[in-house]
Amino acid sequence: MEISELIFNAGVVGAGGAGFPTHVKAKSNVEYVLANGAECEPLIHKDFELMVNFPGEIVDGMKNMIQSSSAIKGYFGIKEKNSKAIESISRKLANTNIEISLLGDFYPSGDEYELVYHATKRLIPPHGIPLQVGCLVNNVETLFNINNAMEGKPVTKKFVSVAGLVNIPSSFFVPIGTSFRELIEIAGGTKEKDFGIFVSGIMMGQLTFDVNDVVKKTTAGIIILPIDHYLINRTNRNIQSKNRIGKSACDQCSYCTEFCPRYLLGYDVQPHKVMRSLAFTQSGSNYWNQYADLCCSCGLCSLYACPEDLYPREACDQSKAEMRKNNFKYEQIKELKVHPIKEGRRVPLKQLMKRLDISKYDAKTPFREINKEISEVKIHLKQHAGNSSTPIVNKFDKVTEGQLIAEVEPDKLGARIHSSIDGIVKEFNKDFIIISKK
Repeated sequence: MEISELIFNAGVVGAGGAGFPTHVKAKSNVEYVLANGAECEPLIHKDFELMVNFPGEIVDGMKNMIQSSSAIKGYFGIKEKNSKAIESISRKLANTNIEISLLGDFYPSGDEYELVYHATKRLIPPHGIPLQVGCLVNNVETLFNINNAMEGKPVTKKFVSVAGLVNIPSSFFVPIGTSFRELIEIAGGTKEKDFGIFVSGIMMGQLTFDVNDVVKKTTAGIIILPIDHYLINRTNRNIQSKNRIGKSACDQCSYCTEFCPRYLLGYDVQPHKVMRSLAFTQSGSNYWNQYADLCCSCGLCSLYACPEDLYPREACDQSKAEMRKNNFKYEQIKELKVHPIKEGRRVPLKQLMKRLDISKYDAKTPFREINKEISEVKIHLKQHAGNSSTPIVNKFDKVTEGQLIAEVEPDKLGARIHSSIDGIVKEFNKDFIIISKK
């Protein structure tokens, strides 16, 4: 059986971001395979723990992707500060065509455009993907799951970090569909009664107050912050207020553009011009600026660069959504050329955490084996790029861990989904399947 078929059967998707179905990547022919172990989101350390504790599985998964894609070499992107992870992975690289690509402790060093350029000095075309420059990028947990797929093990568990205001910051495996409430219980509960939850990161993640929300294949972890924290108040503001503030206060200093990682790589992203759009329309929504179209939504413009604490990333997100709705795609005319002062404008992670007032919450999240039984899971049918999976089970069906419960429609982009626990189908619809042991 082909490697790509084994990966498809196991339901492997990108574990570190948008959840692109990995079997599609495995069918590619490239020169280089890159492992993304940068993990540049503040406070989350789950990839570090994976590399320290499961280096053999990760490297074997990378070898399989190299074989499947006929690549000539692999690069392992790890921050130079993470010496334990480097040592752990390096011990598994003897007699391989894989080498470590040392990264600085900057945000966002894990962006695939940054990673590809750092390792190969190749620039992905605007709107492009790594494949267009002969590269294939996978998160380290994706590689771990690929190794499991080679052994016929489907994706039923997710490795997550729980950090911030919890009593036992830690990283561990849980069944997909586990509630955030149970993650918090495993981490010893919260230190304060009222809190907000950042899902998968402060910079690019989502804020929720719903402890009944659940873990998906792409969930990196959760960060608990006090309800009155600056980031909670700022993020929870409605979009109309964000636009109104931007319209009245933006003085076009252009710091958001000058610090933009994509702009510094040579892409025509100019958040300050997108902010300018707010001043030229009464509603702030009828007209948006094309210079947002190549934005990667890293959040650095809003959460670090802007001296007035405005919302250029959010304006860019709205602009991109509006352009997609109107089938507009900005074609960059100027030459793709790295800014000469790029390295001098990179943002150190420690400085970013200081700016966000979260340094005091930065703690190790060591890997722990857990013995808590998860009695019920809510498994979403859209945990990946592409189309939702289609249920192939019925209410009251008995299922076992690893059993296929949702399938991909023929010729559609998507991923298979498997039961993460033994139990009975309690409820299902077009959005999710609930499985209970009770």
